Amino acid sequence: MAPQLVAVAALLLGSFFLIMASGLHGLLLPVRGTIEGFTTTELGLLGTGWAAGFIAATLVVPAVVRRVGHVRSYGALASVSAVAILLNLLIIDPVAWIVLRALSGFCFAGAAMIVESWLNERASHETRGRLFSVYQIVNFTASTAGQLIIAFHPPIDHFYFVLGAILYCLAILPTALSTAAAPRPLKTTRLDLRRLYANSPVSAVACFLIGVVNGAFGTLGPVYGHLIGLPIHNIATMMAGALFGGALVQFPIGRLSDRFDRRRVLITIAVGAVAIGITLAVVQPRSPWLVTTLAIIFGAMIYPMYALTVAHANDYADPENFVNIASGLLLLYGIGTMIGPIAAAASMERIAPDGLFAFTAAVHTLMIAYTLFRIGQRPPLPQFQRETFQGLPLPKTVTPESAVLDPRAAGSEADGNDPNEN
Repeated sequence: MAPQLVAVAALLLGSFFLIMASGLHGLLLPVRGTIEGFTTTELGLLGTGWAAGFIAATLVVPAVVRRVGHVRSYGALASVSAVAILLNLLIIDPVAWIVLRALSGFCFAGAAMIVESWLNERASHETRGRLFSVYQIVNFTASTAGQLIIAFHPPIDHFYFVLGAILYCLAILPTALSTAAAPRPLKTTRLDLRRLYANSPVSAVACFLIGVVNGAFGTLGPVYGHLIGLPIHNIATMMAGALFGGALVQFPIGRLSDRFDRRRVLITIAVGAVAIGITLAVVQPRSPWLVTTLAIIFGAMIYPMYALTVAHANDYADPENFVNIASGLLLLYGIGTMIGPIAAAASMERIAPDGLFAFTAAVHTLMIAYTLFRIGQRPPLPQFQRETFQGLPLPKTVTPESAVLDPRAAGSEADGNDPNEN
């Protein structure tokens, strides 16, 4: 495996800088926006803008890459990301920030898709699983580092905006200097709601609702922390801790779902998320260590849900349809992340900062109710008919090319685009 890792080291390094910059950017804007006096609704729209740009990229960037190539497209997208974060510094205005955040989401998704397509090109059937695991580690480490770095300096000046631009620029160098051949064209994503729902109603509905919650917490979690008086370093620790909690339990929960009905496992962790949400909304803790501890547990409940629902959908999908199903679920998740931040912002403004978790508890309750209904409509698959659980990178950074790189895609669309798309 070592020779294969050496061959893709430049791509992984570029991906590390890109995801680290994105993690920093995503936490910096809500925190700095609260300092600048932006309303909760305006801050929620930052998350909506990001999701809209992200979804647009999955639909548009494949055509751009076919026109100008992978290297030029990646360099342009990473460069524009650097320009966007610097414009966030120069133009302190909520409307401008929302537009720039959409641009950032577009550029990040497009650049990440290109890197993942390169990695897929270098992966063989034998090494795909290990390479995908290494990519997940790089993804998680970079996201966590990007958020934790804000703990070391108050975001009241230009420092983090400039640092973010530097990281985006560093992300260009490994691919710009690489001699690797350009991979095949990117996967073109389509959303077929009827097909997704027919394959797995629980996965389709749950992916949308998971996006609502994750989008709300990812965007407004820092705002909640600021409004309840947490120091900046505690806000960074809280958000990074939630990611860590999710990464820590993803595989144990996944292995548990290999033995039992995945829908019941989903209900179990959703009940845990409801319990934490109600605790935060009703008790309204203000101690930094207690809030951070509860956020870690909350992250451990919410972040494995997406991989769990994809695994459940894959149990019912034909192997050759895995990429299309996974990509469609990702778009449903993305639509949820557009709605979640603005809906949760309304809850926070009407109730209190703790209204964020009242909102997440309500959404998870809907998920539990629907999943219980579906359990009564469709019996679980026998254990021997289920695919082995496969972890996924953090949902916010998953793209359609992640599905192509996923070991479960080997032998299907992983070896090329869907012939029906051309």
